[in-house]
Formats: sequence, C-alpha cells, structure tokens
Amino acid sequence: QVQLVESGGGLVQAGGSLRLSCEASGNIITINVMSYYRQAPGKQRELVAAHTRVGTTNYSDSAKGRFTISRDSAKNTVYLEMNSLKPEDTAVYYCVATGVTVQPGVFMPDQFWGQGTQVTVSP
Repeated sequence: QVQLVESGGGLVQAGGSLRLSCEASGNIITINVMSYYRQAPGKQRELVAAHTRVGTTNYSDSAKGRFTISRDSAKNTVYLEMNSLKPEDTAVYYCVATGVTVQPGVFMPDQFWGQGTQVTVSP
C-alpha cells in the first residue's frame, strides 16, 4: 500500500516562508507525478504545484514566482518551498502521488493522498 507522510506545516507571519516535505513509501519503483493541492475553509481543493518524473513543473497562478516544487526521486520525496506567504495561502496542504509503479512492476494509475498539513499565515 502506498503511503504519503507530510511534514513542515505551521504558523507563519505574512511575508514569511515555509517548506513542506512529503515522503512516499510502499515498495515504490517510480512515481509519475508528485504534487501539492490545498483546500482553504469554504473553498474547493486546488492544485498548487506539480512535478513530473521527467522534471517538468507546473504551478497555479497564485503560486508562480513565490513557490518552488522540487523532488528527490531516489527518496520518493517532494518538497514545496513557499516564500512571500500571504494570509490567503492559509489552507490544508495535501501531497499527492499519481501514477505509481510498485514492486514487482505493477503500475497503479490512481492518486494517493497524504493526510494533509495545516499552513496558517497571519496578517
């Protein structure tokens, strides 16, 4: 079973920075896409950033220029560096792994979600 464990959330003042980490486990060979979504109170869940296995990255308009997603494929770990944080970035952030190949070579096209980590940005 693929599991994702997130860390790095917390409380920060506007203009500050946080770094989220997410490690996937479960006899994993490869992960096609690792990404972060977020959900703020009363709002729909939205994609923040994604990182493909070949190194392509994609960001939401609100994340561009402030957030950086990176990945250590050898460790099945993805990072989200968030700078110049704003109160509107307050949300629960979820790590997602999509398209996972596990031992002995079974491909699962599903999405696997982490438990979520709270990010709160005070004015």
